Amino acid sequence: MKIEIKTYSELTKEDLYDLLQLRSQVFVVEQDCVYQDIDGLDFKAVHILGTVNGKLCAYTRVFKAGDYFEYPSIGRVVVSKDKRKHGYGKQIMLATIAFIDTKWKEEQIELSAQVYLTKFYRELGFFEQGEEYLEDDIPHIKMIRKTDQ
Repeated sequence: MKIEIKTYSELTKEDLYDLLQLRSQVFVVEQDCVYQDIDGLDFKAVHILGTVNGKLCAYTRVFKAGDYFEYPSIGRVVVSKDKRKHGYGKQIMLATIAFIDTKWKEEQIELSAQVYLTKFYRELGFFEQGEEYLEDDIPHIKMIRKTDQ
C-alpha cells in the first residue's frame, strides 16, 4: 500500500472526492448511520491516504493538539470493505502514529474508537480511558496511546 500524507490544501480534487466517497461508503452506507461526515474540520486536519493500484482503500485524518482533542488525535479511520483482512488498517494506523510521533512529539495520542474495534487499537498500543458513550448512536470509547511506546 502506498501512503501519502497531505494537508487539506495539498489534496487534489480527486483526493478529496475519493476520501469523502470512502468515508461515506463505510460510515454512512455500510454502518447505516446518518450523520454529518463533512463537519468543517477537514480544513484543519492532516490526511493520511493509503492507495493500492492507484485506488484509495485506507484513510485517517489527524489533528494537532487542541484542534479536536487536548492531545493530537486520529479520526475517520477507514478501510474499504473489499480491502479488509489485508493488514491495510494496521499499515495506515502505523503510518499515522509515526507521523504524529515524528512531527508533533506530544506525550500521547487520543482517539474515539468504535467499541468493537478496541482490540485492534489495543494491539497498536492504545488503551481505554473512561466509560463507553454513544456517538451517532454507535458505542464508542476514548482511547489513549502514550507516544514513548
